[in-house]
Amino acid sequence: MNLLVFALSAVVGLMLAEARISSTNEQRLRARGAVEPPGDVYRLMAWLYPACFLVMGAEGIWRAARLGSQMSGIGEPSWAASGVVLFVASKVLKYWAIRSLGERWTFKVLVLPGVPLVSDGPYRYVAHPNYIAVVGELLGAAMMFGARITGPMMVIAFGLALFARLKFEQRALQE
Repeated sequence: MNLLVFALSAVVGLMLAEARISSTNEQRLRARGAVEPPGDVYRLMAWLYPACFLVMGAEGIWRAARLGSQMSGIGEPSWAASGVVLFVASKVLKYWAIRSLGERWTFKVLVLPGVPLVSDGPYRYVAHPNYIAVVGELLGAAMMFGARITGPMMVIAFGLALFARLKFEQRALQE
């Protein structure tokens, strides 16, 4: 159970660090004239994303406390280990995307008029590497925490919000 509490604390710490980077970048972009197109699902995603990890972590901690530490995973210790590997790999992809976007990476969709899209780093291969990473983080956390019930529910819920966000962002960047 202590490992689950540590893992959840690490996940929350990383989210807070990313929020700080996003906030700093948002201020810089707005100072350069970036605009936020209307109609984003950001507010939904802003509470749903951390809630996913908190709910999955709570399920894992509850399972570990109720069923014993060896029963907290999905069934095999390899699930938890695989979840850690997937989560870390997803973070590597996310930080590669953040580095490639530089100050243009934020939680919000902010458009700098007249500035071309970034096509370096992972954007050379896929249009939305950050979103691929987010899905990997959620799946990895569900496996890592042994969140058999809330894991699939949270991945589906956030996936629906992410789908709406992708459609919105594509429209905003094309205009």
